[in-house]
Amino acid sequence: MRKSSPVPTALTVAGSDSGGGAGVQADLKTFAALGVHGVSAITCLTAQNPDEVTGIQPTSPAMLRKQLAAVVKGFRPGAVKTGMLYSRPLIDVVARFLRAHAGLAVVIDPVMIATSGARLLSPSAVSSLTRTLLPLATVLTPNVPEAEVLCGRRIITIKQQRDAARELAERHGCAVVVKGGHLRGGTATDIYFDGREELLLAAPYLRGVKTHGTGCTFSAAIAAHLAHGENRPQAVIKAKDFVTAAIACSRRAGKHTVLWPA
Repeated sequence: MRKSSPVPTALTVAGSDSGGGAGVQADLKTFAALGVHGVSAITCLTAQNPDEVTGIQPTSPAMLRKQLAAVVKGFRPGAVKTGMLYSRPLIDVVARFLRAHAGLAVVIDPVMIATSGARLLSPSAVSSLTRTLLPLATVLTPNVPEAEVLCGRRIITIKQQRDAARELAERHGCAVVVKGGHLRGGTATDIYFDGREELLLAAPYLRGVKTHGTGCTFSAAIAAHLAHGENRPQAVIKAKDFVTAAIACSRRAGKHTVLWPA
């Protein structure tokens, strides 16, 4: 039997979405679609569907540490994506892990509030996130409401979105993509800035398509392309194309629309 060529590995550290549209489930689907073997460390169990989150049960810090240790013992991830971390103790575990594996590309999606409105990061954990985790990022991917929390001001224009990307990049020493899907207008515009290069990535809104998990899919796609060896701007450009195609190819499952990676 001919041996297959090895594929890169990427790690997602995030919550489990019982509805299958976001979180670890979305990340693993994205990794597979982009030719990356996905491994995971689950931070929280959630009871949810695209309409609502009805329950959250955090993993214990000890169990999260064991998951991370088992993954790196068996694999060599080329990139890590973090999503829902929920609490200060879990953030501290992830920060210690990332400091101990400093060669990894790290995509941090600072998940704070679900599309349904449920809070996915406890208020007491915000300072821990900004102080201990964000400085370890290779790429940071807040949406507009998350960037407003991190910057402490409203963002309602493209200029304010650009200013936020620049401020966060300077503050945390990483590349930043401020996702503009929450801003009103005819296009979904994301702003990338890494301290030198700025990119404006725009795609038209698809009217009548209600999606769930686009942020998770986008950040996971960045991690997958970094695991393949792409540089940061190219990884972000390709991830934007990927999530745009996944929205365009979305399918019906039950009464919901679900992303369908092309």
